Amino acid sequence: MSEAVGHHYDGKILKEYVDRFHQARIFVIGDIIMDEYVWGDVSRISPEAPVPVVEVKQETKMFGGAANVVCNIATLGASPVLCGVVGEDGTGQEIINKVKEMGLKTDGVLTELDRPTSIKTRVVARNQQVVRFDRERRGDISPESLRRLLDYIEKNLHNIDGIVVSDYGKGVISEDLMKGLRELVREASVIVAVDPKTGNFEYYHEVDVITPNHHEAGTFCRFDIVDEETLKRAGRHMLDVLNCRSVLITQGKHGMTLFENSGEITHIPTVAKQVFDVTGAGDTVISTFSLGLTSGLDLRSSAILSNFAAGIVVGKVGTSTVNAEDLKRVV
Repeated sequence: MSEAVGHHYDGKILKEYVDRFHQARIFVIGDIIMDEYVWGDVSRISPEAPVPVVEVKQETKMFGGAANVVCNIATLGASPVLCGVVGEDGTGQEIINKVKEMGLKTDGVLTELDRPTSIKTRVVARNQQVVRFDRERRGDISPESLRRLLDYIEKNLHNIDGIVVSDYGKGVISEDLMKGLRELVREASVIVAVDPKTGNFEYYHEVDVITPNHHEAGTFCRFDIVDEETLKRAGRHMLDVLNCRSVLITQGKHGMTLFENSGEITHIPTVAKQVFDVTGAGDTVISTFSLGLTSGLDLRSSAILSNFAAGIVVGKVGTSTVNAEDLKRVV
């Protein structure tokens, strides 16, 4: 077993691979979410209850979940295909329209009549989140939607370099869906990367990479990750139990650590100068890592590149994306 600190890299080579991102053919399957932000100021406490009164100044909407992964991949230069389920409502149609406006295909987005589109609304005052409220249904998607998603991927498998599974626990990702994906890609040269959700780890067997944060990894392993020893134990345990090619555990301000099934461990220190908001950072990591792998980079170089991308996005407030030029500038 070898260990390394991942700051040894060739920036010129990484930039060359970023320039190849536009060739990557990636399908993103998962929970489609609309992120709403209500921005305002707080100057007083409500006389009705001990809560702040937010004077609203602005409202914005951004893609969340699998839709934000698609945005990240698109701004990095590729043309991803979004696969998932929305409700037959105004928000669902708004998401479909926005994807079309990006010049991307929408035939992988299915509509369920009795299922609302997931909406997360965050109230932010002076760059601090005051409250978040969610409007959604978390039950599994219908068997018909599951079959249609798998049929759609099978039909397009010859045009796919990679599949990103974006699991936000809203019901798209299930044991049956992951089993179906494994059967489809078994004989194909397709990278499968998973951004996991606590409670669903047992679904993610035999993938190329899984990217939990240290809290999610600790929950799956049933012990807290508090130091280097427990971190290594968690990484090895996940590789063994899930039989996957690699595990990338993100650790916030402490960077990220890559565990490969060859036994190699690479710790990559964070490059973020300031951390304002970690919202969407996981989407940025899985997007950049997947683009790296599908463009021909090795696991370690893909992880290093995704660390640079995450360093950019956490320096912004709100779910954000990274473009290719920004990424090349910091590499």
